[in-house]
Amino acid sequence: MNSLRFKVLLAYIAGVALSILLIVSAVLALATSQSDILSVTNMAERTQELAEKLQFDAGGRPVGFDHSEADRAWTYESMRQEIGYRVLDLSANVALTSTDATFWPASTSVRPEELGQFKFERQGILMYGATAPVEHDGQTWFLQLAASERLMDLFHGAFALPFMGAGIVLFSLLLLFVFGACAYVILGYTLKPLREVSESAAAISPRSLHSRLQVDRVPSEVVPLVDSFNRVLQRLENGYRIQQEFLATAAHELKTPLALIRAQIELMEDSQGRNALLNDVAHMTRQTQQLLLLTEASEAQNYIFAAVELTDVAKEAIEYLQRMAEAVDVRLVLAEDCTGVGPWQADRSALFTLLKNLLENALQHAPRGTEVRLEIGRDYLRVRDWGPGVDREQLPQLFVRFWRGAHRRDHGAGLGLTICQEIAQAHGWTLSATRAEPGLLLQLSRREP
Repeated sequence: MNSLRFKVLLAYIAGVALSILLIVSAVLALATSQSDILSVTNMAERTQELAEKLQFDAGGRPVGFDHSEADRAWTYESMRQEIGYRVLDLSANVALTSTDATFWPASTSVRPEELGQFKFERQGILMYGATAPVEHDGQTWFLQLAASERLMDLFHGAFALPFMGAGIVLFSLLLLFVFGACAYVILGYTLKPLREVSESAAAISPRSLHSRLQVDRVPSEVVPLVDSFNRVLQRLENGYRIQQEFLATAAHELKTPLALIRAQIELMEDSQGRNALLNDVAHMTRQTQQLLLLTEASEAQNYIFAAVELTDVAKEAIEYLQRMAEAVDVRLVLAEDCTGVGPWQADRSALFTLLKNLLENALQHAPRGTEVRLEIGRDYLRVRDWGPGVDREQLPQLFVRFWRGAHRRDHGAGLGLTICQEIAQAHGWTLSATRAEPGLLLQLSRREP
């Protein structure tokens, strides 16, 4: 109901309906009022038509009408009281007639040289008449045709109005459907740029804030709205850039002081206090590194896409985390059946970070003596552990920044899965988490290429 196309079409239909109503009302008013204009106009046209069919003998006198009028001759014979014709010369002498003299008024009241329409009364009945000149062999004749008002009313009511009504219905249907179809197509073409702008706006994300909506083909009435939206995008991009630059700068500036603090702590003689401080520094260093990775993952321009063999990257990530896995007595297992796994279009470094974080997250929650299984398919990648898992209501929190599960072995920054989510979205992939009963299953899916 709030569609612009629907409203315009509704206005069009209302306009068509009102136009049809006005036409029908005008026709009915014209018919019910027995307008003289309609009757006299019809008589004038009929008289002129009949004059063109008048025929003459060898002496140049009128003798009748051509064969096309023969079928209508019975009208004048059988309805002498209602309709008739006569042919006069310049002196108003009757040369040819279908009625007797009493049908017509005195010649002084209806003179043939006064061409056009006229009216007279006959036995209290209004008669409509018309005169048309006929030139033949240099002589001028005048054809007069007259019909009663009641005959004209009968003709209009029995013949003219039904045909007129059918014409109105046909015209209305053509107006409604033909012009309606044209209006629908034109509206669709006119509103197409709006749909394109809407799709472009929906595609804008934090990784494409630099995009702007095009106003070249947008209707002029909507251009101010699109311009305002582009200005909002500009302000959002500026704010987002400032935030990202702050995170990157802060994380970068923290790396050097943390390295110096670690070096000073390692020189301390108190081993118990030194180990506690070193753990704190390691935690802060990991958080700083994760912040840097998150900042890089959020910027689309940091990615270099190419064809990457997923199996090779998976083996590299497992080898990288092997020492950590041995320390917590957990086996990293890559499913043997990796046949049919083709290359993925991805940034290799980002893909390695994603796999490493998924496996590391599983290692932090897997019980000793269990395994973390990595399974690779043509369009998916799954990482599963056999740990305590996550409550169903906590599943949406897994990818929230700084959220940490209750069963981690270390005190992580809570950014690992968030980084994975950013990398997946930048590639157009989907990262999801489900309960595995027991454990947790993380799946990375991509669309068919």
